[in-house]
Amino acid sequence: MAVMHQNRKNNILLGQNDNALTWLILINAVVFVGLYFTKFIYRITFDTGNAELIFQKNIQDWLTLPPSLAKLAGRPWTLITHMFVHDSPLGLIGTVLWLWAFGYILQDLAGNNKLIPVYLYSGVVSGLLFIVAENMLPALRAHLAETPYFLGGSVPVVAIAVAVASLAPRYRLLPMINGGIPLWILALIFVIIDFSSVVRTNTAYAAAHIGGGLVGFFFIYELRRGRDWGAWMTSVYNWADDLFNPIKKHAVQTNKQRLFYKATRKPYEKTSAVTQQRVDDLLDKISREGYHLLTDDEKDFLRKASQQDFTK
Repeated sequence: MAVMHQNRKNNILLGQNDNALTWLILINAVVFVGLYFTKFIYRITFDTGNAELIFQKNIQDWLTLPPSLAKLAGRPWTLITHMFVHDSPLGLIGTVLWLWAFGYILQDLAGNNKLIPVYLYSGVVSGLLFIVAENMLPALRAHLAETPYFLGGSVPVVAIAVAVASLAPRYRLLPMINGGIPLWILALIFVIIDFSSVVRTNTAYAAAHIGGGLVGFFFIYELRRGRDWGAWMTSVYNWADDLFNPIKKHAVQTNKQRLFYKATRKPYEKTSAVTQQRVDDLLDKISREGYHLLTDDEKDFLRKASQQDFTK
């Protein structure tokens, strides 16, 4: 359980360090706004009837995942970018709301460094399954040129929902309502609705969503066994963060550094030797100026002298 609760942070704030949930929401929103603004420029630049097609061909198709292996070979980055692209405001809102709901719980229970690996792994695996299904199934391959490009963050959200339900199935929401609603029920309802909405559209989409859910399940399964699939991503991020940070907050400290900074005593502390001459001088000062004018060090010295036996 120590792995599950490391780096636990409840606040989901923009200024919080290493806040994966906020970054994922911001990236999705920024990409959508950028594409929407670009589409608007195309609409006022080109003929209204052709603006959408020109925008899709020149911009959107270079960020979304093509079903053709030949096109994918020339655009390999789309395996990553497609999961951050949404073609409608409703699609973005749905992704962001469910991402917030399930991502908040996963980040709260498992830490900030598990959310992005689940999101990215599920997006890549689902993209590969989409391409394999489109090119291997005869019924789909016959209509390959007509298949829409694969895009959106719905599959990563499915993976996060399954991961949360696998991690804490007894987690309850709205506890004031008859003790709360078990999280696994909400996740199951969400997955069923999501799957039913894509299975009627395209078999390749259904395969991609199933693959994304399995990624979420096996990520938590391996995490419980002590294997963190996202550890290398965290290491790369920490290395990049330290590269541009003079403090090097992620650098591994040596034993000498750890022992020094954990010590309760000062490395060097000057103490005065108790001598009769020093005591006589302080007594003379008291007789001339009064005890209240002694410094704290001088008062402390007299207390120590009163506890020791010495001769001139």
